[in-house]
Amino acid sequence: MKITKIKEDITTEIAKSFDGSIAIDTEATGLQIPERDKLSLIQICDSENNVFIIQPNKKDFRAPNLVSVLENSKILKIGHFLRFDKSALEFFLNCKVNNIFDTKIASKIVRTYTDGHGLKNLVQEFCNKSLDKRQSSSDWNKDIDDLSNKQLEYAANDVIYLHKIKSELEKMLRRENRYELFQKCLNFLDTRVELDQKGFKEDIFEH
Repeated sequence: MKITKIKEDITTEIAKSFDGSIAIDTEATGLQIPERDKLSLIQICDSENNVFIIQPNKKDFRAPNLVSVLENSKILKIGHFLRFDKSALEFFLNCKVNNIFDTKIASKIVRTYTDGHGLKNLVQEFCNKSLDKRQSSSDWNKDIDDLSNKQLEYAANDVIYLHKIKSELEKMLRRENRYELFQKCLNFLDTRVELDQKGFKEDIFEH
């Protein structure tokens, strides 16, 4: 695994290097986005396990090269609990994240033999690795050059396994004839994100 630290935006060369699919994740100052907290880091992993950890411009979040990748419908964006990441990226980068695969949604639809749908559970089952989540409560908003190696490794681990997990979950979804249902859930995610951003955090379908 190679980790590259980037400030503000990826280069056009990096943007053009992404082909087919990327794994994405974000870190923020907290979970209340956009009303209180801000986007701190964006992690991207290509299919060759090259990881790019990007610290956006904290004043205007302008990142046209990164946005061009996120909006490119020919590049699949794989993420875990994209409800949060999609909302953060779209709000702060003023973009639309197109063509997605959410491993958490896929897991809940097809792994009905368990109630463990966290990334740690999926990495353990499909990659036979044990994730160390002790760095989850970190100050991600400090300068990227001040982040420790453990923090960088933690951030990278949130994306390097997603291509493998996506592949295994997709096979299961198709085997159980639930892939179409999964796609319908992804289509609804835009509406779920809009509800979140307008303050409707609860499940509006509950009695």
